[in-house]
Amino acid sequence: MNWDYVANWSEWVAPIATMIAAIMTAVNLGSRVTGWGFVVFLIGSIHWTLLGVATGQKSLLAANGFLCIINAVGIWRWLGVRARLDDGAQAAERKSEALPAPTLLSLSNIEGRSITAADGALIGHIRGGMVERDSGRISYVVVANGGLGGVSETLHTVPWDELKPSDEGFTVPAKCEDILRREPLDPADWPARVQAA
Repeated sequence: MNWDYVANWSEWVAPIATMIAAIMTAVNLGSRVTGWGFVVFLIGSIHWTLLGVATGQKSLLAANGFLCIINAVGIWRWLGVRARLDDGAQAAERKSEALPAPTLLSLSNIEGRSITAADGALIGHIRGGMVERDSGRISYVVVANGGLGGVSETLHTVPWDELKPSDEGFTVPAKCEDILRREPLDPADWPARVQAA
């Protein structure tokens, strides 16, 4: 095998694949995108491993040989297990739409959905929420507004009772500025109770 040829290709493919995979997994656009991110990570790790062999760098070979295993586990986890669970949850949502109320909504699909105000303005996207342990009822969600990738965003709580499902996410009867006038949430200190406006 022409190891110089392998090294020339791998020194470009490896970092490009690694950067693309890092973006795909960091943006958290769902189990399938994350799973395909691990596929691209695996391609990068294979090329880093080949580069280690071609250049005699044993530490690069060892580290990326191990990362190939980790990336294979990521593929199994996100394109296998998690994707099947998401498919099952979506099937339950579809079936429930054909039945009398209540319509079901997968808990794993709530995070990331948009919240739009009565005036049509986008308030933000759901970052998390709290469920009442005894009843299983969702108490409130946390919505992120502004910023980029978690930097300079503000967090606000919205009681579950204020949310109405829509095609793209949820709507609230309040105006956007009314929601954003509420006390911002400390990311490290969520409240035990949130009162509806």
